Amino acid sequence: MRLQHLLWYILRSVLLGLAVAAIVILVVPNAKQQLSPPVNLLQQPMSFATAVQRAAPAVVNIYSIGSIRGSYYSRRPTTVFRLGSGVIMDNLGHILTAYHVVAGVNEIQVALQDGRNYSGQVIGYDTVTDLAVVRIEADNLPVIPQNESLQSLVGDVVLAIGNPHNLGQTITQGIISATGGRMGIIHSHADLIQMDAAINEGASGGALINSQGYLVGINNAQFRDARGQGIDGIYFAVPYPLAKSVMDTLIREGEVVRGYLGVQVGDGPQTNHHNQPGIYVTGVDAGSPAEQAGLRADDYIIEIGGQPMQSATEGLAKVAQTKPGSTITVKFLRDNQLKTVDVVITRLQ
Repeated sequence: MRLQHLLWYILRSVLLGLAVAAIVILVVPNAKQQLSPPVNLLQQPMSFATAVQRAAPAVVNIYSIGSIRGSYYSRRPTTVFRLGSGVIMDNLGHILTAYHVVAGVNEIQVALQDGRNYSGQVIGYDTVTDLAVVRIEADNLPVIPQNESLQSLVGDVVLAIGNPHNLGQTITQGIISATGGRMGIIHSHADLIQMDAAINEGASGGALINSQGYLVGINNAQFRDARGQGIDGIYFAVPYPLAKSVMDTLIREGEVVRGYLGVQVGDGPQTNHHNQPGIYVTGVDAGSPAEQAGLRADDYIIEIGGQPMQSATEGLAKVAQTKPGSTITVKFLRDNQLKTVDVVITRLQ
């Protein structure tokens, strides 16, 4: 009798457990999948393969050939070869690259990743941003993915694509560490992206892309100290919005013309300005429009051309966009007194 009771107790427990399991499966049909991670996630490592596949075909190798005058010991000119990279920006054959890659050369050869080779022609360059536009006559070109509204942020993962030392196309990974003016020049007209994706000789002019394959910037240079030594881990790229703007201007007009004021700016005392946004002038270039108008060091510019100034970058952009020969009004504080002068903007050389 006891044995029957024991068997019945065990059977009842089993039936109850099966009933509960059936109810759980009916109520939460995906419970198994939710509790157990998908096998494919465990097997697939993090990869930027898709980004590279989208962008890499549009990054080209650029081979520049030129000559330099002979030395005292040899009067014969010497042929030099310069190696760089470039980025196909549209299906018309316009390629963005670094100006120093194609400066002063006689011949440019552009090699695509699919094996095609073309002669390239420089249609314009800008020494301020170290950018140049090269054009090739070709069809069915791979174009780099672009996003006009893209905004790069400190901490973004980026990939630099180029042809360092002619080893073939290479990808290096890094993180953006700064997106504003660097290199110790706060009044630079060429704001640069700072990151640690390696850019070696031959990779200049190549593409800096994000993890989705969109163009972030044009690779430029490695930081060098006062002795000219390269510093590992500090590299620069011209941000995409600036590079695209320069390219469009070069294609349309053949050159980039910027207005010039001639002030040096930096951090200054805020106590006398009641924390009012503006630009602190640390110096004035000799013979510049600013000097001729009477501006001097320690002035605090609060308005240029009717536009309140929030930062030095904003002020430089306002001046750069002003047509040379135009007169703009500058409002500034000097010894806590508001002053106004008219300045005739000249061309930035």
